[in-house]
Amino acid sequence: MSATAENPPGRTAGAAGTATATATATAPPAPPASAQAVEMRVRARVISDDPLYRAIPVALRFTSAEPLAVRVVFPAELSPEDTDNEWVFPRALLEAGLLAPTGTGDVRVWPCGRVQAVVEFHSPEGVAVIQFDIAALRRFLRRTYAATTR
Repeated sequence: MSATAENPPGRTAGAAGTATATATATAPPAPPASAQAVEMRVRARVISDDPLYRAIPVALRFTSAEPLAVRVVFPAELSPEDTDNEWVFPRALLEAGLLAPTGTGDVRVWPCGRVQAVVEFHSPEGVAVIQFDIAALRRFLRRTYAATTR
């Protein structure tokens, strides 16, 4: 499955225009030995019509071998194929979306109040709306920038 997400103008980390976000069911290739990797596990909430939200574990991943991209990995139990569902999209999109609504493609991000952010994923199978704590996403982003300056 393939999706696109647009970097917000003036908020790119070295690239402009349209970037590609992909959801895959396979394990990502191992980064080169010299690459710095960041992985952070967080709890997120699936937003739906149900009055009770569903908390899910999500892995946030980054490697300095792909310095403009971040990965959000959902557990296999949420997938009809029973495999991990990984979305890859621009790190600048995630960062900008913590401050203001951004994204015109299949990945959209916006702040929801002062302490939460929403990430919306569009695919041919439907739309998933996931809420994250902004503090966790900022910690992850700080760690990704630290990994690129080592």
